[in-house]
Amino acid sequence: MSTNSLISHGIIAHNKRARHDYAIEETFEAGIILLGSEVKSLRHGRCNLGESYAGPSGGELFLFNAYIPSYQPIAHLAHEERRPRKLLVKKRELAKLLIGVTREGRTIVALKIFFNDRGLAKVELALAKGKKFHDKRESDKKRSWERDKARILRARG
Repeated sequence: MSTNSLISHGIIAHNKRARHDYAIEETFEAGIILLGSEVKSLRHGRCNLGESYAGPSGGELFLFNAYIPSYQPIAHLAHEERRPRKLLVKKRELAKLLIGVTREGRTIVALKIFFNDRGLAKVELALAKGKKFHDKRESDKKRSWERDKARILRARG
């Protein structure tokens, strides 16, 4: 594979559905513990956060249901594709996230996976509250109006 197809910096996977289904209140950046084959797969841009979420397990934070396919050249050392992956956050952030989940009924949603400047894989998490159907319709109306307004202003030019 050529070096152009490898992703060394930038966004690998983006959960577009999260902003539609949830009202994002606060975002956090967390490290993620990965196996070598998972890092190789991420470097090739192969990941899906569609149904993933984060949650506590044994006093620690884990990312559940994130799909990272196995890296084919080393398929004999393959990893489990949807295994829980431990997240690394600061103690204060962990306490804030756990309080949000347990007391306030919020959800921790994974927004995107990316490589930072040092080449480390990071996950952007959001403490979010689920939207109701009418909230989603309101968001759609607002987004549509912003798009139309920009089109009108561009036409007047």
